[in-house]
Amino acid sequence: MAAPTGWASLCEKFRSSLSLSNVESKKDPENEPYRSKYGARELLEEIRQLLGSEEAAEAEGAPAGEAAALRAVRLAVVEYELGVNHTETEELSAGEEHLLKCTRLLERHRLSRGCVSLYIQAQNNLGILWSERGEIKTAQTYLESAEALYNQYMKENGNPPLDPNEHFMAEEEKLTDQERSKRFEKAYTHTLYYLAQVYQHLEMIEKAAQYCHTTLKRQLEYSGYYPVEWALNAATLSQYYLTKQCFMESRHCLAAANVIFSQAGQVPSSEDNETEQDQKDLQQRKAEIARCWIKYCLTLLQSARKSLEDNIGELDPDRQTELKAQRKKEEDEKEKGRKKAVLFGTSDLCDSILATEEKVSCICPLDFQEAREVFLVGQNYVHEAKEFFQFDGYVTDHIEIVQDHSALFKVLAFFEEDYERRCKMHKRRIDMLEPMYVDLNPQYYLLISRQLQFELADTYYEMMDLKVAIGNRLEELDSHTIKKINSLAQLAVKYYELFLDSLRNPDKIFPEKLEEDVLRPAMVAKFHIARLYGKLITSDGKKQLENMQTSLEYYTFLVDYCEKHPEAVQAIETELELSTEMVGLLPTRMERLKAKLSPFS
Repeated sequence: MAAPTGWASLCEKFRSSLSLSNVESKKDPENEPYRSKYGARELLEEIRQLLGSEEAAEAEGAPAGEAAALRAVRLAVVEYELGVNHTETEELSAGEEHLLKCTRLLERHRLSRGCVSLYIQAQNNLGILWSERGEIKTAQTYLESAEALYNQYMKENGNPPLDPNEHFMAEEEKLTDQERSKRFEKAYTHTLYYLAQVYQHLEMIEKAAQYCHTTLKRQLEYSGYYPVEWALNAATLSQYYLTKQCFMESRHCLAAANVIFSQAGQVPSSEDNETEQDQKDLQQRKAEIARCWIKYCLTLLQSARKSLEDNIGELDPDRQTELKAQRKKEEDEKEKGRKKAVLFGTSDLCDSILATEEKVSCICPLDFQEAREVFLVGQNYVHEAKEFFQFDGYVTDHIEIVQDHSALFKVLAFFEEDYERRCKMHKRRIDMLEPMYVDLNPQYYLLISRQLQFELADTYYEMMDLKVAIGNRLEELDSHTIKKINSLAQLAVKYYELFLDSLRNPDKIFPEKLEEDVLRPAMVAKFHIARLYGKLITSDGKKQLENMQTSLEYYTFLVDYCEKHPEAVQAIETELELSTEMVGLLPTRMERLKAKLSPFS
């Protein structure tokens, strides 16, 4: 029978292996990244050899049957640690072998207090290992098995199980039930965390979101999280809720992300002094969360517009009145029921999250004042995101943020009743987009360049329409208004033409058949140019005739293209219908104008 000192020596070896693996390995030099891991492995191999002897198995005077079970569990712990060790040193096959040995040793007793936590952790690691191999379905099997085992144990037993490391501790060193419970719940939280990722890979998006939400809640409950990582995951989850139009849940995730992220500066890092890179990473994560807030504000405003617009895209006052009447009653009931399911954190944390939530609504705005409040929150986050994602160094990110800022102005303009003020909002969009477009090299940023061309054209087009509407309210158009309308129309044409030119091949020939992703934008550009030439105001009859001829050519292009490619019709039904009508009407109008210009010919 082993002397007590022999068992104490074994426990000491085990503790040393853990220290090498978890602490010392972080200090390993770059040219020997696994030095401590290999050291830990040697110690574990020694322990395994010693446990293999009958003498070690009968440690501490345990009866023969009990000793065999005890030895099996201790061997399983060592096999588990060796499995993790090999996996972390990128030796997946050896890692799998040790983890499977661990589960085989525990199989008969996996629901016992001494084995359940270790078995679940082995299943978790097998799940990670198979997902790293790209075998997501196999990973899913292991992780769902771990989840089922946790649920079965909690239903049939429920007492805090032993932590695997306790099998190498003296009685006086054993953990309290509270600590055991905390560690067991942490292992199960890992199961849910990995399952969320597996479901994401398998495109089971709703299930992935549900598991992600549960994981985040549990991490807060058991204080097992890194603030920055937690905040980013919560912000990412908010974007899923946005796709489902669940604005209350989305806002809650974002508010929680802000509150938890603010803890990042208070939690000491593993290094005593943060490097410049650490600070930069922190700023980047903050900017990424800000971008999620921008999307929240933008989507909320766009959803409101969709519910309020009439068939020509203007605000419908009757619909506005109707929605205002039913909103209060409905939202109060909805919020009460749904809030319970999504709340994060303890009461103190909830208070901080609630205070952040109160800064922005989760209810679709129904008038300009409400829309402006959401817009201003979004705009603040635009400024915050741009602090990190600057044009010099982050071209694509910076432009996307500015495009979102432009989209915020666009949707706010929908709620503005005054046409002049609406026009000024669109002018703000021009002022932020045009300088970026000028500085952009289309050779390297073709797609973004096209997006900006089209958006600038659309914005000038919208401004021209507004100026025409303002002019229609006047008794007579003055020269200033005419000049403004023509100038805006010409600028819109310029950018639409630049967009269409970007589709030409190196020989400057326009494609006979357009790719699906550019079909609708190209046809809309052609249609709008046709309409813009029809809007140009001139007292010169000859010039008017030229404009009508150009307009006819663009309308005809649409009609001819759809005759050659009938599959395109679905993408531009409204534009095609109007183009066909204009192709029929314009020649007659042109003939009349010609007759008017030369009455004696």
